[in-house]
Amino acid sequence: MYQDYHDNEWGRPCQDDRVLFEFILLEGAQAGLSWLTILRRREGYREAFDDYDLNSVANFDEEKILDIKANGNVIKHEGKIRAAVGNAQAAIQICEEQGSLANYFWNHVDGLAIQGNRKHLKDVPAQTQLSSLIAK
Repeated sequence: MYQDYHDNEWGRPCQDDRVLFEFILLEGAQAGLSWLTILRRREGYREAFDDYDLNSVANFDEEKILDIKANGNVIKHEGKIRAAVGNAQAAIQICEEQGSLANYFWNHVDGLAIQGNRKHLKDVPAQTQLSSLIAK
């Protein structure tokens, strides 16, 4: 599962807003945990978050948030669940302003994928000026 994700998804250019939102949501859930922990729950996230439909997730109410928290197929951290709802709301605003999430991300790099040439994991920075800008 981890190898397949690494070889076929991670670091690959993507223009699909639903997939980009999935990555945002899963990365938020991963904070403090291993990526494999999240990958093992990926299908549970897909189901709990309505196949990453921005409008649906942006409109989750208190009852839906608590239902997701009670779901054994996702990380039960209420703050991470609420962050996903807030991120969906922010993503909708970005889509209204930029046309799509893909446009927003790709405009930061003039439409060109960044190719890092680090030889060792220790050479990869935890954050960059660009990652901080996009995170805001």
